[in-house]
Amino acid sequence: MTAHVDGLFVHPVKGMTPQPLDRVTLTAGRGVPHDRTIALARPGGAYEPGMQHGISKGEFFVLVAEERLAALTTHLDPATGEYTVDVRGHRVLTADLGTAEGVAQLREFYARVLDLPAGTEPVLARDPGRRYTDTAHGSDEAMEWISVLNLASVRDLAERTGTVLDPHRFRANVHLDGLPAWAELDLVGREFSLGGVRLSGTSPTVRCAATEVDPATGRRDLPVPQLLSRTYGHEVMGFYVAVVDGGDLAVGDTLE
Repeated sequence: MTAHVDGLFVHPVKGMTPQPLDRVTLTAGRGVPHDRTIALARPGGAYEPGMQHGISKGEFFVLVAEERLAALTTHLDPATGEYTVDVRGHRVLTADLGTAEGVAQLREFYARVLDLPAGTEPVLARDPGRRYTDTAHGSDEAMEWISVLNLASVRDLAERTGTVLDPHRFRANVHLDGLPAWAELDLVGREFSLGGVRLSGTSPTVRCAATEVDPATGRRDLPVPQLLSRTYGHEVMGFYVAVVDGGDLAVGDTLE
């Protein structure tokens, strides 16, 4: 099987539902458009509106500590700013994030979901030019890295541990298939092409407790970092890439 792009995803709001893409136009030195450009920050924490440097993901409400967020199905239309939340197929929130009223609705909604104390709400983090990626605390360059997952490696871990692993546990932007398991780690430190895009492998992705959460149920049911460590002696699944030469990337594009 030829190594190819099996799926493309954008996560407009950090920690929330991935949104599938058929294709995307990438720019040199930049991440997936609209990916993790909004986050819910912890009130009274290190985040301050307008800040121009990265901070730890622990400063945001994410699956590492708030697994219940995975039980919500969310969608953001970047063109209109409309943000929706469904629970078990029922629409429970529609908010226009381009308006103060819509932002207030979102903050009030998540305060209830997260069981925050009365009068306490999450802070909407949304600053021009910033992404709230897990790598943003490293540098502005690393903030723009794109996450890539080899589906064969996920299958290998599942087979060796007797588990069922949804690839969406790993919240990657690009799913590759057709590579041998763990061959993606050979691409770290090398340049390669996917479709019309030239990429450079920058770093393996070390996994955290967010991967313990089943994206379908919102339950913390598998100790994925421990499974990786016991099985392979590391906690890596996937890798990051930087865009060297931009272009269009689509599902089905092959790796060269």
